[in-house]
This record gives sequence, C-alpha cells and structure tokens, in this order.
Amino acid sequence: MLPNTELAVPTAEDIELFELAKEVIDANTDAGPDEDGAHTMGAAVRDADGRMFAGVNLFHFTGGPCAELIALGVARAQGAREITTIVAVGNHGRGVIGPCGRDRQVLFDYYPGIRVLLPTMEGVRVATIETLMPFAAEWTIEGGTQQFDEKRFR
Repeated sequence: MLPNTELAVPTAEDIELFELAKEVIDANTDAGPDEDGAHTMGAAVRDADGRMFAGVNLFHFTGGPCAELIALGVARAQGAREITTIVAVGNHGRGVIGPCGRDRQVLFDYYPGIRVLLPTMEGVRVATIETLMPFAAEWTIEGGTQQFDEKRFR
C-alpha cells in the first residue's frame, strides 16, 4: 500500500465522478451478483473543463477493453482533450477498483499528471499516475519506449 502522505482525500467533484461511474455500471451490467458477465465495470473521467464521460468494460478472453479505456475513448469522441481524473467502479456495489497494469501504462503515457481514485484501507483516496508508476518508462507513438526520465519522479 502507498504511504498515506502520497494519497489525497477525494473532493466533492471526485465523489460526483464516482457516482457517475456507479450509476453507469449499475444501469448497464449484464451479470447478477456472483455471476460473470461482459459488462461488470464502469468508469468515468473528468476533463479540464469539468465535463464528465463514462463507459463500461467489454470483457473478452482475448483481452477486451477495460472500462477506463472505454471512458477515455468516449471522452475523446466528445471533444475532451485534457483528462484530469479517472475512477473505475465494480458492479453490485463492489466500489472503487484501481486500474490494471495496462490501464496504468496508458494513463501514464497519454495523461501525465492524471488523478486516479483508488481503494485503500482508509477508504477511497486519490493519487497521481506517477505515484502509481514509479520508475516507469514512457512510450510514445513517434519514438516507442523512451529512456527513464529521472526528473519526472522527483
């Protein structure tokens, strides 16, 4: 677990984002309690203008997209360019779920500084993606995997 000094308490806007993700997955899940399904996670993102966008996952054995990636795509399709905060929520009241490794890498590469809501033993907290990705190497479309940038983690 990350030290508490690196985690922030969610703001009212963060709670609003959580509620949107919860509403979206509750309205669109295709699985009952303790059942598998293709749509069991919801995610919501907020852009720099304060607009919120949501999506649900599409589970598939080949690695279907996570709810976080769907929400990012929805935001982009609606004109959002600067995403500031993200949260994922499980169906049937499972609460906030932290992003998987693939999602963390995507967030790190495309949205530096994004705030991520996470479950902790003290309740939901917020961390920057850099906090979740110590010693990560950035990837870019133009240049592939870049050298580790020590200045980014000071």
